[in-house]
Amino acid sequence: MQLTHLGHSAVLVEVNGLRLLLDPGNFSPAWHGLTELDAILITHLHPDHVDPANVPALIAANPDARVLVEPSVIEVHHLERAEPITADTSISRGGVTVAAVGGLHAVIHRDIPQIGNVGMVISAEGEPTFFHPGDSLAAVPSGVDVLGVPAYGPWAAMKETVDFARAVAAPQGFLIHEGLLSERGWGLIFGRIGDMTPTQPVDLRAGQPWTPSA
Repeated sequence: MQLTHLGHSAVLVEVNGLRLLLDPGNFSPAWHGLTELDAILITHLHPDHVDPANVPALIAANPDARVLVEPSVIEVHHLERAEPITADTSISRGGVTVAAVGGLHAVIHRDIPQIGNVGMVISAEGEPTFFHPGDSLAAVPSGVDVLGVPAYGPWAAMKETVDFARAVAAPQGFLIHEGLLSERGWGLIFGRIGDMTPTQPVDLRAGQPWTPSA
């Protein structure tokens, strides 16, 4: 498995000869122009996870990619070929399984209605299992080897992030959802995750592919 962090919540997963892109949002253009994708996975409808201005072109440039999205994404963004993937269901292709977990976005404020959110667990035999939670810390799947740790959002606090990483207990991970953080803020969260949880974080901000340990 190779993982490439393409900014904020966008992550390219390459495993078993397949290329899967998660959460191509509008906080980073690094995923623009990607081709030869086998799947485009979207955890929820917020534009920092699905960029309405640029995702249609991404889908058009990848005609063989399955577009698997949290169901409300279809209602709001009307993406071509989009298929719903609901919590507690999974799909498999080429020996790679994508399992959806959770169901609801974290609470931003009691006056803001909750929307749907499905975390994505990506696994293949003999490869590490990667978990991208989207914008929720509620689901804690077992057997996760690599965790995408949401570094900061208006719906989270560091104490919750630390407890989430402790509960998942993945030995390896990297920060995602960092688009609202300064350099100092990123370093603070990175250090706390390394010091206070079982997850040893890796700095993937350079955008280079990383191969986690088996």
